[in-house]
Amino acid sequence: MKPYVICHMLSSIDGHALTDGWARPFKKNAGELYEKLAQQFKFDAWICGRVTMQEIAHGDDYQRGLAKAPVPRIHHFAKRDADCYAVSIDPHGKVAWKSNEALGSHVVAVVTEAVSDDYLAYLKSINVSYIFGGKTEIDLEKVVATLADELGTKRLIVEGGPAVSGSFVHAGLVDEVSVLILPLIDGRGDHPASFEIAKDTWTTPTYLTLDSADIQEGGGVWLRYRKQ
Repeated sequence: MKPYVICHMLSSIDGHALTDGWARPFKKNAGELYEKLAQQFKFDAWICGRVTMQEIAHGDDYQRGLAKAPVPRIHHFAKRDADCYAVSIDPHGKVAWKSNEALGSHVVAVVTEAVSDDYLAYLKSINVSYIFGGKTEIDLEKVVATLADELGTKRLIVEGGPAVSGSFVHAGLVDEVSVLILPLIDGRGDHPASFEIAKDTWTTPTYLTLDSADIQEGGGVWLRYRKQ
């Protein structure tokens, strides 16, 4: 059965998600509130894209030369009984994990079959799980089904970045959208919107129904929507 999927975002009033350049106390308080609200969903897996996961992993590169033969393109699960899974959308295998945990959750890398043997061998060497989301591109519907079937995922929270969140919404996989609107306007340059996808791919709007709107300490507003 498909997991219940929540897309949880943080945004300025004008719809920008990038926090670079925000005042440090503001950014810290906003991040803590964002995580506090996320915990209310009681999820058993959370998903982020490559850029976000690279920041979490704190690794510059991974050990190469570990693959002595071609690595079979089959899912690898180093742990099936974790309380929570950190799912990394990383098609080409670029996140240099230092361990098999991210923020207390067991790491599951989502790669394509085009990933290098060295990267797969490295993930195995540090007991990181990995699944294949497609031959050359990630099929998110397939990924969600694999997480449910193989790891028993029931509630999945998508936490960005904008391209990952946009792709999940565009694929029709999101049951609920949660947005923490912060009291600032940030119209600098080409900062991304909260939801983005490749140009000309998103051809029709996604319509939602408002479930709740709650004022938060510090002037933020927490909006929760469900898919119509």
